[in-house]
Amino acid sequence: MTSTPLFRVAAATAIVGVLALAGCTAASDPVPSPSVTPAAAGCVANPTAAVAAKARDRTQSALPAKTVAALDAAAQKAFELGASPGAIVGVRTPQGTWTKAYGSADPATNTPMAVGMHTRIASLTKMYTATIVLQLAEEGKLSLDDTIGRYIPGIPNGDRITLTQLADMTSGLASYTMNEALLDKYFADPSAVFTPEEVVKAGVELSPLYAPGTSFNYSNTNTALLGLVIEKVTGRSIADELQQRIFDPLHLRNTSWPGTSAAIPEPYAHGFTLNGNTATPDAPTDSTDWNPSWTFTSGEIISDIDDLLTMGRALGTGQGLVDAKTQKARLTSFSEIGYGFGMSCSNGWVGHTGDVSGYNTSLFYDTSTDTTVAVQTNSDIASGGCTQSPTLTDDPGDAICQTPAVRILVALSGQLGTAYEPPPRS
Repeated sequence: MTSTPLFRVAAATAIVGVLALAGCTAASDPVPSPSVTPAAAGCVANPTAAVAAKARDRTQSALPAKTVAALDAAAQKAFELGASPGAIVGVRTPQGTWTKAYGSADPATNTPMAVGMHTRIASLTKMYTATIVLQLAEEGKLSLDDTIGRYIPGIPNGDRITLTQLADMTSGLASYTMNEALLDKYFADPSAVFTPEEVVKAGVELSPLYAPGTSFNYSNTNTALLGLVIEKVTGRSIADELQQRIFDPLHLRNTSWPGTSAAIPEPYAHGFTLNGNTATPDAPTDSTDWNPSWTFTSGEIISDIDDLLTMGRALGTGQGLVDAKTQKARLTSFSEIGYGFGMSCSNGWVGHTGDVSGYNTSLFYDTSTDTTVAVQTNSDIASGGCTQSPTLTDDPGDAICQTPAVRILVALSGQLGTAYEPPPRS
């Protein structure tokens, strides 16, 4: 967004408020994630072609100047309509790569946003977690038809809920972010460390919402359980599994798992939110140092734009992650609501969005044009004609209510051919 007094005083200290209806911070009635769009069954027109896309090195030449000019103009306009002090965008196509930063990484110190800065990527983490589950299935260490009760006791309908139903959000388990007692505890002290078992218990207390496989509910409890399954099956920490199975093979040198640490590797962008006991539309809270442990395998990962572009293409093609058969199954797993095995789909774009207090991220791969778009913003504050999502008092947004990274994603994808269409946000 353009410079405003709101972010000049954004060093305000912190703690609770309302939560966004997405990703790790969802805290209202069961609703689809902003990654989910209706009528997406058969969303990927040609899974075979997507899997067979020509492998290429992450180091590429720049996109043509005319293309860059159009993308830059679209991103700049969308950025100015959003409610984030800064943004980093990246586009990678068969013709080349373009990245650029906009605005401020820390308005309190006038630090500009820069390509290469780290941010929390929130619910994009779900795609990484689900990918490891697929890898373990390929290795015969588990079956996607296994029930969660085989690994974790005390789960309602645990003898019926399969690992697939956890991954595609049809388990019927409530998201722990719906548990007001947990939220009160977290926001009373955002530096607190939570265990995976603690957050899962908070989700279980509100479950089941429906019989397994009969409906859809975006739930962080599902992916936290998958993380616990990974650790039980492998006998290793999720940090080690992510490093060995995803970060190292794809050479993601700037992607990390913070665990119980609130630290973000330098350089990083400060995050701003309207969550917090003292946060107001006039003074968003700097939530950079809020501990991410409560998000576990639903939302802890930290990354930068180049690594996101690499990961986005790997997730879309399966290359470097899973075999062709598994990837085709993943690309055909999307239901009518647009969510599949740990990822979503809209108009052929596969990926995820993520919100956590202070950060909003989008990562999508267009299976029809072999194009990846990544957007990092250091605010999870929506803008536009929002009736429920809180906005800034000087909100410059248009009639469409959107979070900043999603707004920019829509603008960039529109310039690249078929636009990504997010579901309505209120």
